[in-house]
Amino acid sequence: MLRPKLPTMPQPTGMATPPTVVEPTSITPGNAAPPPAPTAPAPSRPTIQVTPSTALALVGGGTAVVLVVGAVLVSMLLAVAITGVSVALVAVVLRLLVNDMHKGR
Repeated sequence: MLRPKLPTMPQPTGMATPPTVVEPTSITPGNAAPPPAPTAPAPSRPTIQVTPSTALALVGGGTAVVLVVGAVLVSMLLAVAITGVSVALVAVVLRLLVNDMHKGR
C-alpha cells in the first residue's frame, strides 16, 4: 500500500544512428624531451608564529565577539519578553471591556 512505484526507463523512439567506425592511427616516435630539473618542494602550509601579543589579540577579539553576540541575544530575548507581557496586558484589558459591554454598564 505504501510502497513507492519506481518509474520504468523510457525506450528510445525513432531511428538510432549506427555506430561509427574508428580507424587506428599510426604512432610516429619523436625526440624525447629532457626531464625537467628537480626543484625544491614548496611548503604545503605557511608557518604561523604565535607571539604573546598575537595570542593576547586573539583572546581579546574572541572575547569581544562573545560579548557582542551575547548582548544581541539577550536584547532579543528581552524584546520577546516585553512583547509577550504587553500582549497579555492588552488581552486582559479587552476581556474586561467585553465583559462590561455584555453586562450593559
